[in-house]
Amino acid sequence: MVYKPLEASDRTELRALQTDRLQEIVTHAYENVPFYREKLDEAGVSPGDIQSIDDITKLPMTTKEDFRDEYPDGLFAVDDEDVARIHASSGTTGKPKIVSYTDDDLDNWSEVVARSLAASGTEPGDTVQNAYGYGLFTGGLGLHDGAEELGATVIPIGSGQTQRQVELMTDLESDVFTCTPSYALYLAETAEEMGHDPSDLPISTIIFGAEPCTDPMRAEIEERLGVDGIDVYGLSEIIGPGVSCECHEAQDGLHVWEDHFYPEVIDPQTKEPVEEGEEGELVLTTLTKEALPVFRYRTGDLTTLNYDECACGRTMVRMDNVTGRTDDLLIVRGVNLYPSEIEHAVLDIDGVAPHYRIDLYKEDNLDILELTIERTAEQGPGDKALEDEIIERLENVLAFTPDELELVAPGSIERTQVGKVKRVYDHRD
Repeated sequence: MVYKPLEASDRTELRALQTDRLQEIVTHAYENVPFYREKLDEAGVSPGDIQSIDDITKLPMTTKEDFRDEYPDGLFAVDDEDVARIHASSGTTGKPKIVSYTDDDLDNWSEVVARSLAASGTEPGDTVQNAYGYGLFTGGLGLHDGAEELGATVIPIGSGQTQRQVELMTDLESDVFTCTPSYALYLAETAEEMGHDPSDLPISTIIFGAEPCTDPMRAEIEERLGVDGIDVYGLSEIIGPGVSCECHEAQDGLHVWEDHFYPEVIDPQTKEPVEEGEEGELVLTTLTKEALPVFRYRTGDLTTLNYDECACGRTMVRMDNVTGRTDDLLIVRGVNLYPSEIEHAVLDIDGVAPHYRIDLYKEDNLDILELTIERTAEQGPGDKALEDEIIERLENVLAFTPDELELVAPGSIERTQVGKVKRVYDHRD
C-alpha cells in the first residue's frame, strides 16, 4: 500500500522537490547554525551556490564526532522555545548525541514512519505491539507515533518482559511486532519455553531494526515465527526509525523516503561517491528537519543503492540491507573482516543457530580470534563434521580461519532482551 502518492512519483518531479528543499535547508542552517556557517565559509560555499540537488556534494560532511564536539545543542537551528522534544543516542562510546525536534519535525517523523509501516503491509486497525525502548531512545516513541498516524492500535510495552510480550500478543491477538532481529529470535525461544509453538503466535509481521540482519538470520526469524520479516532503518542523528523500510511486496531493499532524506554512497576511505550499485558508506542529508538540519552525515553503515523501479510501484531509491559498519571492521593479522561477513558465511549451514560471539586477544603481539557458535537443538554435541564444514566455509568465502572454533549447546550464548546485541568482545586493549 502506497501511503503517499509521492512514493511512486516521477523521479524528475522528485528531483525538483529535493532541489527546492535542499536550497531551503542550506539557507536555514547557514543562518541559524554557527557550526555549518563556519564550515560553508571555509569551503567557499554560500546558500546561493546550491542551484540543484547535484550541488549537494559541495556541502561539508558531518560526523558523529561533530555531534559530540557540539554537545549538547551546538547543532540546533531553532531557539529553545521552538524545541518540542529532545531524544539522545545511548552514549555507550562517550557523550550521547543529543537530537531535537520542532512540532513540524514530529509531524514529518510520524508521517515517514506511517509510510514505513504501510510499506511493511501494516494496515489501519491492525494491532502493533511495540517492543522498542521508550524514553530517550528514538525507537519506541518513533514507531509508536507512526503507528497511530497510520491508524493502527498500539501496545506500548517497550523492551524486555519477554514472557509478558508472549502473553499479551496471544491474549490481544497482535498483528505486528516491532523489535530488534536478535530479540525476535529470543521471543521465539521464550515462547517455546512457555509451551507455545512460535509459529502459532498471532503476529503475521515482524518489523525489525536497530541492528544489521543478514539473510540467514531473517530466514530463521520468518521460519521460527511464521511471519514476514521487514527491515526498517533509521538513526537518531537523522530523525530516528523511518528513514527507509522494505516493502512487503518485494522485500528487496529498503525504500529511502527521498523527499525528506537524500542518500549518497561513498568510498569510506576516499570519501568520493561510488558507482551506482557499488557498496560503500551511506551518507544522508536531511531535507526538511527544522530543529536539527544535518548535511551529508556519515552513518558508518555499509550498503548499496538501487534506483530501479520496485515491483511494488514505488520509485524511491532502495538501499540494500546494511551489511556492516565501517567502525565494525576487524583487522586480524592483516585480514579485514566484518562480523556480518562471518555471520553470513556460516548461518545458512544446517545445524548452526543464529547466535555467535567473537573474542579477540593479543598473544605475543599476534592477533587471536576465537569464534563461538551455537548448535541447533537438532545437532548432537561434538559433531566434528559440522566444525569442519564451518571452517571450510570460512576459508572458501573469507579466506580466513579462526584460531579457535567452539560449538556450544543451544542457549549457551548470552541473550539480549534490552538494547542491541553484542557480538564482538575485543580484549586486545
